[in-house]
Amino acid sequence: KVGRDYDSGKIFLPQLIQAAETAKVAFAEVQKHFTVSSEKKGPVILCTVEGDIHDIGKNIVKVVCESYGYEIIDLGKDVPVDSVVDAYKEYHPKAIGLSALMTTTVENMKRTIAALRANNCDVPILVGGAVLTDEIAKEINADYFTEDAMSLVNLLKELKI
Repeated sequence: KVGRDYDSGKIFLPQLIQAAETAKVAFAEVQKHFTVSSEKKGPVILCTVEGDIHDIGKNIVKVVCESYGYEIIDLGKDVPVDSVVDAYKEYHPKAIGLSALMTTTVENMKRTIAALRANNCDVPILVGGAVLTDEIAKEINADYFTEDAMSLVNLLKELKI
């Protein structure tokens, strides 16, 4: 909701940053109360793509995935294309999750996917964010689109990751 309000001009950058910082504190507290699976799965790389500072959704996905036993390599927000490619080469993940909340950064998501493919990335690339749909995911050559954290966990289970 905060991201949509920011995109529509209802709130501005200071309120967006305040919401993000507040969410980080809340997620840290919530994570203390999650039961974490003892079975380790993954690793899975997560990041918010270059040009996008919205990471609330990614942080929710991270907490939920970790509670299901997934090792998450969180590259953060506003992550340059080359950094995602370097992380792929370094960590050899079983999947990569890219997030974008702003329509203006979907193009950077497309560039990131193209760079991963050019570097022989053979793992599923999953995308999510308020501005994305199945159709957009197909247009930018992502393997899968998921609407929320549980959809992502269920997809990872289905893919046996």
